Amino acid sequence: MDNEILENHKRYLERKKRYKGFGYDIDKERYFILEKAKPLYGKILEAGTGKGYFSLTLAKQGYSFVSFDISQEELHFAKLNLAYYGVDKNVCVKVENAEHTSFADASFDVIVAVNTLHHLRNPYQVIDELTRLLSQKGKLILSDFTEKGFKIMDKIHNTEGKTHEVSKTTLLDIESYLVKKGFSIRKEESACQSILIAEKEIV
Repeated sequence: MDNEILENHKRYLERKKRYKGFGYDIDKERYFILEKAKPLYGKILEAGTGKGYFSLTLAKQGYSFVSFDISQEELHFAKLNLAYYGVDKNVCVKVENAEHTSFADASFDVIVAVNTLHHLRNPYQVIDELTRLLSQKGKLILSDFTEKGFKIMDKIHNTEGKTHEVSKTTLLDIESYLVKKGFSIRKEESACQSILIAEKEIV
């Protein structure tokens, strides 16, 4: 196996161990999100690939989907993670700006974004774009950290000499916005993750 893939996997395992030491189990939280989001069907889009933690969870479960991120560097790490487990062919990875993507209207049945919201500069513009991409019978799954989750991330970033920058717009704000746009909402929560599942109300 390629040395870069092996080195990246080593860093991946170290990162998971480090997070778990602070009380955040990456695998457990991702599978929790997946179970609450089911059923997943039709054409699936992941918005905000990052280093590919949720991409990996989906791909290892046999799902085929499109995943995009604005960062070419993050996508590179994600592809290495997927390649290590031999599931890279399940995922079509693209560089896209979530505020205005190249995808056609109503082109996806399920759209999921995990721990992406708090990074966004223009969250409502992104939500407008994601709902544009959603089919009439589709659903949008948004997950972000709970208060406990954010505190853990702050601690991790502080130990690395970094600041975990967080948008002022919360999932609760987005929930209200989606309700006004005609979506019905279901919510789930673990100790570290809040999940919002929005579906278009059929009139």
